[in-house]
Amino acid sequence: MKHVLIIVFAGLLAVKAAAQEAVAASEPVAEPTDSVATEPEEPPANAELAAQEEAPMLEPLNAVDVSLSDFQWIKRPVVVFADTPADPRFQEQMELLLARPGELLERDVVLIVDTDPKAGSEIRRKLRPRGFMLTLIGKDGGVKLRKPFPWDVREISRSIDKMPMRQQEIRDRALQR
Repeated sequence: MKHVLIIVFAGLLAVKAAAQEAVAASEPVAEPTDSVATEPEEPPANAELAAQEEAPMLEPLNAVDVSLSDFQWIKRPVVVFADTPADPRFQEQMELLLARPGELLERDVVLIVDTDPKAGSEIRRKLRPRGFMLTLIGKDGGVKLRKPFPWDVREISRSIDKMPMRQQEIRDRALQR
């Protein structure tokens, strides 16, 4: 099997070299250079990291550091509670949210997490979760959704899109175009 793969790769390299020679022969020669013709540069090994940097990021905020009033009329907080960061439901929820941040950012969502009941955050005192809980807060500051299990970004987005304020935002954007 190794011999077959070696022959196939050798054949591919020969075809590639012949194609490069044909292209080089058809191009006019400007001036001699000392550089050796090389294969086209391959993308850097960290191309995946570069792609992730270009993608929009949804940075989770710690509930101890923020207040829900900080976001009223500005953002829609999605608050994820758990009694520990090791809770499998919490981990699943975070994976779901961080896998598709663009849809949430488009809907002015800010992600807030609280995995420490002992810290006694203002948000935990106000919303009083029992174990894992996903809560969606509207821009008006009202609780729009509470779920005791993980929800997909698609489901959250649909819930947001049904809100009157979001409907108005969609209409306003359509008029601006």
